Amino acid sequence: MEKIKIIKASVKDIPHILMFIRELAIYEKLEHEVVVTAELLESNLFGDKSHAEVIFIEKDGVKVGFALYFINFSTFLGRPGIYLEDLFVLPTERGLGLGKKLLAHIAKIAVDRGYGRFEWSVLDWNTPAIEFYRSIGATPMAEWTVQRMTGESLVKLAALAKN
Repeated sequence: MEKIKIIKASVKDIPHILMFIRELAIYEKLEHEVVVTAELLESNLFGDKSHAEVIFIEKDGVKVGFALYFINFSTFLGRPGIYLEDLFVLPTERGLGLGKKLLAHIAKIAVDRGYGRFEWSVLDWNTPAIEFYRSIGATPMAEWTVQRMTGESLVKLAALAKN
């Protein structure tokens, strides 16, 4: 019988976190955007001021999936929430309910902490993920689109701020 366990990541797990980030980027056809380093993960996930949390799902002691999430805030609810940045299960381990176990674990964290919501984004072409999310009760936010600034556009806008 297989033993499934969810564990919180520690600094020693950085190589596994990097591997899962790269595998997710390959799956999403976005590997050209990955610039993360072990040093960045160490300072931003495990430093004095961590900005996100990571959990793994293990099968028989082997890490086969991960989730990275952080706290956001809903002004409408007046309470924090959880934003899931990444969820990935190795292709050989899909269809076993491991992704659902990771999501359920994060949902329990949100409920236990008194948070008001749990949300994430999904690429519009990722039909298997979209169908899976619908099957567990997730609701699409059809009226909303994600907006993002990075790199030069972020620096250019920041330069407009007066100190």
